[in-house]
Amino acid sequence: MTSNADLVKFPAMEENKIEKIKTFLTYIFSIFIISIIITEIILGILPPTAVDALNHHLAIPKLWLKNGGFYEIKWAVFSYYPMNVDLLYLIPLYFHNDIIPNFIHLGFGLATAWLIYSYLNHNFGRIPGLLGVFIFLSTPIIMRMSTVAYVDLGLVFFTTASIMAFLQWRNSGYKGNKWLFISAIAMGLALGTKYNALIAWFFVSLSIVFLYSRDTAKQWLAIKYGAIFFLVSLLVFSPWLIKNLILTGNPFFPLFKGIFNPDSNTIASAGTYSIVSGDTNVGLFKTRAIMYGENFWETLLIPFRFFFQGQDYSDRYFDGVLNPILIVLVPFAFMKKSLHDHKLFFVLFSVFFILAAFFLDQIRTRYILPVIPILSILTVMGLINILNWTILLSIRWRNVLAVLVLSAFIGIMSKNIVYIKNYYQSIAPMSYISGKESRDEFISHHDHSYAAMKYINEFTSKKAKIRLIFLAQNGYYLERAYEDDPTFGMDVIRSFAASTIDDKTFQDHINAFGYTHFLVRVDLFNQFLQNNYSSDARELLLRRMSKAMDIIYNKNGYLIYKIIHDS
Repeated sequence: MTSNADLVKFPAMEENKIEKIKTFLTYIFSIFIISIIITEIILGILPPTAVDALNHHLAIPKLWLKNGGFYEIKWAVFSYYPMNVDLLYLIPLYFHNDIIPNFIHLGFGLATAWLIYSYLNHNFGRIPGLLGVFIFLSTPIIMRMSTVAYVDLGLVFFTTASIMAFLQWRNSGYKGNKWLFISAIAMGLALGTKYNALIAWFFVSLSIVFLYSRDTAKQWLAIKYGAIFFLVSLLVFSPWLIKNLILTGNPFFPLFKGIFNPDSNTIASAGTYSIVSGDTNVGLFKTRAIMYGENFWETLLIPFRFFFQGQDYSDRYFDGVLNPILIVLVPFAFMKKSLHDHKLFFVLFSVFFILAAFFLDQIRTRYILPVIPILSILTVMGLINILNWTILLSIRWRNVLAVLVLSAFIGIMSKNIVYIKNYYQSIAPMSYISGKESRDEFISHHDHSYAAMKYINEFTSKKAKIRLIFLAQNGYYLERAYEDDPTFGMDVIRSFAASTIDDKTFQDHINAFGYTHFLVRVDLFNQFLQNNYSSDARELLLRRMSKAMDIIYNKNGYLIYKIIHDS
């Protein structure tokens, strides 16, 4: 059923002209949406090269498969994260297919787009629904995530589904509990996908208690239903909590280490500390000042800067691009009173989620993605209200303002189109798809460590055991056993330097690791030595290494050392 109160009201004109305009807009938005999906499908056909896919979302399931099932990977902190979506990747990886995971992740994005369309179509009509889908799918960070095997769009879908189910339950006058249970199950699946869902879980749980109590004046029932939502979500989430509790004594590991693992030797004993990571740090504002020269206000404004300054692959600029339209039009959604409670809930959820992610975790655009579907809906509402307002003006001003508004909208949305074009060109998929470039060549072009890993796969024993140094735990393409650590090898190098007393001591120390090879990224290795050791200490270490290990590969900035074992 459509609420006509907020629909764009066309000036008096013939019915057939109105239908022609609606048909034209339907075709335009459909063409844009289909074009985006086709682009995502083309990019999804490519072999995985995204960092988090190669060291986490595909790498961990692959290690499980190679070892015959689940096992604890102590050196990979992210192996303790909830992995509902990663479990789906096990199935195609079992059949040696690492392309289908890209489409599984894309599927969650398209499913979220369907939720947006359903909500807007129900309340405003088909054209606003398609516009909401276009805004969401064309948002740069959503576009980028839709082409890689990550888990963020799974989180986005489950949190959005939970919110929509809760609103459906409330709209029904809280009749029956079907939608409450659907909302709770969806939130539990979100929690089992990524820890960021803890923010949404907390907010929605409290919202149920508050809104039910306000709407019905039944406080105890409000607490009861809030508890049902909380406990059902917890039950769905619980397998990951139980696993971590058994393995580490901390159900939320590696979060809240300061609470559950206060005696852990991975936690420094002094300094300002983060309740989330449990690690010692100097604080968000001081860190940004030291690393990027930002003042207090620049850092404080990051929740707004997300939408204006985001850049891909830039830690300073949040590693992800959004569009300012997602917040510029939100205030205009409140020009009309209809659906006021929904709008207020959407805004409060978005503000709470962004601020919580800002203060509690690393600053990444990906970490606020659950608000993007909500902001897309509010953006459409705001645009509808502005267009309806212009219709109340005289014909002269109506036409002028309508042209200005639509021109501004098209101009700001063109940023998304330009991003998609540039992103597509940066990956250059057609050489691979057309067969001009082999899989190995394509991967090597985007992952410079791949050639060294391919060498290891072809020229080392199947029993070889590889230690990664400064590869950021990226071992997906290795077909040999490998290990890393949270310091990316810095602790190993420190132990090397501490064992340079004589050749025999150093050789014994190297052999004690149990590795057969070291795969090293050269520039970071040299930089670490330069920053931490004197020239004499560096020279001595390299001399000891040359006697204890042979260099069997040295190309493209990567070295492979083969350990010389005593005969």
